[in-house]
Amino acid sequence: MMKAAEELRQDFPILFQEVNDEPLVYLDNAATTQKPQAVLEALEHYYQHDNANVHRGVHTLAERATHAYEASREKIRQFIHAKETAEVLFTRGTTTSLNWVAKSFGDAFIKEGDEIVISYMEHHSNIIPWQQLAKRKKAVLKYIKITPAGYLDMADAQKQITDKTAIVSIAHVSNVLGVINLVAELAAIAHQHGAVMVVDGAQAVPHMPVDVQALDADFYAFSGHKMCGPTGIGVLYGKRQWLEQMEPVEFGGEMIDFVHLQESTWKELPWKFEAGTPNIAGAIALGAAVDYLQAIGMENIHNYEAELVAYVLPKLQAIEGLTVYGPQNPQDHTGVLAFNIDGLHPHDTATGLDMEGVAVRAGHHCAQPLLKYLEVAATARASFYFYNTKADADKLIQAILATKEFFQDGNF
Repeated sequence: MMKAAEELRQDFPILFQEVNDEPLVYLDNAATTQKPQAVLEALEHYYQHDNANVHRGVHTLAERATHAYEASREKIRQFIHAKETAEVLFTRGTTTSLNWVAKSFGDAFIKEGDEIVISYMEHHSNIIPWQQLAKRKKAVLKYIKITPAGYLDMADAQKQITDKTAIVSIAHVSNVLGVINLVAELAAIAHQHGAVMVVDGAQAVPHMPVDVQALDADFYAFSGHKMCGPTGIGVLYGKRQWLEQMEPVEFGGEMIDFVHLQESTWKELPWKFEAGTPNIAGAIALGAAVDYLQAIGMENIHNYEAELVAYVLPKLQAIEGLTVYGPQNPQDHTGVLAFNIDGLHPHDTATGLDMEGVAVRAGHHCAQPLLKYLEVAATARASFYFYNTKADADKLIQAILATKEFFQDGNF
């Protein structure tokens, strides 16, 4: 049984403040989540008690730091159900993880004329690395369409993925449309054609149970800061069979075995990819975030957010002149809710909401091809997490109505 959101909120000191003389309602969780006290304490404890470099030191602090760092890797392995810790690489975040795959795997295995298949709903981090790879290798970049209802068009996916396809890379959950994509089904199609399946899991791992083996993903990327962890730390999961064949993207200390005058050899997995002093504190605090999320229960988080969406989505849909993008059925919509109000620029909407203490995001959300596909320049986006409440949802609706009234009548 999940603790009530009101009780969980007590673990997040930042939520208890006023913005523009109004109690803060934080609804920008798709951009970054807030950090519970346990994560803040893990960061503080490392720097106050265990601060040392990892792996090579034999003194006590170095051994403690190394143990905590590698213990976090094991926590993450269990969290995403990887086979072994060798398949869990620490990176700076989802962007770095996807770039590593495009650079290391791409340069090793992609050849001229190969196809790379993504979709129109991808974040820029899951578009630009593939654009650059396609340019380097003279490969072909293709896009899977979106249905009018806001779902990935699986019939079109069957057409786009062919025997020429080498890579399929798809967001597990869209950061704009709030739709959960059928990754396991896509992976099966990709593998039937001899392609690898890459998954951008930035919007999925924080909100639902993820099993990389059940999904049969070859690579899976996600960020710590979107799952109650610190910024600057992320994860790339990769199947051992691929990681062993890939070259590191960065070179230097930590990742080497032996350095000779003209050549060098690399450490075994996972360390051959982790050059230089890693984000030790970030990795340890990410482990604390995993502990915190698992104590709540990922299935509980997923179910609670579904309740919130079922509560707030019909209220948004009932507002005259407001358009919600993505699936209109609450059962198929995550806590990411992108919307526009007729006659209002999204930045004006977000500014008006901020005056009411409600923090949302406005802009293209690093998804310009998607917004062009939707024929809009930008949207406002409210995104919920487990520490949000129905009272937060009510305040969002109230703030939207007040913002509409202000811009229509000049009364705020």
